[in-house]
Amino acid sequence: MSRTFLSALSPLALVLASCGSPISAQKDATHDSASHEVPAGSEPFTVTDVATFDEPWAMAFLPGAASALVTERAGKLKLWQASGPVLDVAGIPPVDYGGQGGLGDVALAPDFTTTGTVYLSWAEAGTNDTRGAAVARAKLVTDGGKPRLEGLQVIWRQVPKVTGRGHYSHRIAFSPDGQYLFLSSGERQKFDPAQDLGVNLGKIIRLLPDGTPAPGNPFADRGGVSAQIWSYGHRNVLGLKFDAQGRLWDLEHGPAGGDELNIVKPGQNYGWPIVSNGDHYDGRPIPRHATRPEFAAPAVSWNPVIAPGDFLFYSGKAFPAWKDQALIAGLGSEALVRVAIDGESAREVERYPLGNRLREIKEAPDGTIWLLEDGKDAKLRKLSPKP
Repeated sequence: MSRTFLSALSPLALVLASCGSPISAQKDATHDSASHEVPAGSEPFTVTDVATFDEPWAMAFLPGAASALVTERAGKLKLWQASGPVLDVAGIPPVDYGGQGGLGDVALAPDFTTTGTVYLSWAEAGTNDTRGAAVARAKLVTDGGKPRLEGLQVIWRQVPKVTGRGHYSHRIAFSPDGQYLFLSSGERQKFDPAQDLGVNLGKIIRLLPDGTPAPGNPFADRGGVSAQIWSYGHRNVLGLKFDAQGRLWDLEHGPAGGDELNIVKPGQNYGWPIVSNGDHYDGRPIPRHATRPEFAAPAVSWNPVIAPGDFLFYSGKAFPAWKDQALIAGLGSEALVRVAIDGESAREVERYPLGNRLREIKEAPDGTIWLLEDGKDAKLRKLSPKP
């Protein structure tokens, strides 16, 4: 995640900010978003290609000199430096590479400047052709020009491991006060686990930074992995971010239609696979959110899909008109999608085609926007305001 941290909130204030208003207040915000494509040449930014990576998935800027960590799905962590070579970081755990799996997210601990702690997620092999996401933390050491991770410790795993190589999700986010670690756990293309509180697939997870369940989670009295769960009924969450008000949002892949941007609230059920604003890939219909108001509905959904890679809430000064808006990196849409937030509703306002699938988006300390393309020979691209 970005090193731009939001102002501190107490644990109680964070929960209250996440709770917001009742589900019924969201049910009218499930409209499909129309495309607002900006003509070529009218975008408010220039694009600079900075570096090239092999199937990158995530990045995190480091404090101080212009540098960042970049994950590559095949199992490499790279240290990119604006004024030096791109270096391999040693000490990476083995990953199960294939399908949607491999090395995933990377995030700096809130106390990184004093501890050097980073968090990684990846797809981990199990027994009998099974796999699941895992999350670890380790210390990043960069002295001697040989960056490495030391003391790597796995702190969380998807339970159970299952067959297949899809819908890991495994995004990482820290609460604005730095006290809680949130993870997205995909339903691994198995559908029903998203509604099963006895497993942690298809869930948003809330932990302490050491990986233990956070006190006050809504299903703590059930024990086991249920004590990790913050919300459920999720499909494949590829974006997990806090806004300037301290509210947690997720960005979720729908099936054939129905990509979602949701406010994530404790204990709520987001309906998958019972409801969706999309349909199954084979054409079978899925009941819409509007038919089942007991499930939390998205702030906005997309038909046709944008196939999101990740998103952020813009907080910088380089693009003042974008302040507090959501900026989405689109895979299928091959575009930067800008979304305005109004309370618990959202709407797409502009779409900037960039010609390639976009996997990751980050805001640099100077407010410029950085994008990672998807796939082989993928570019790291910097968006700067036009003069």
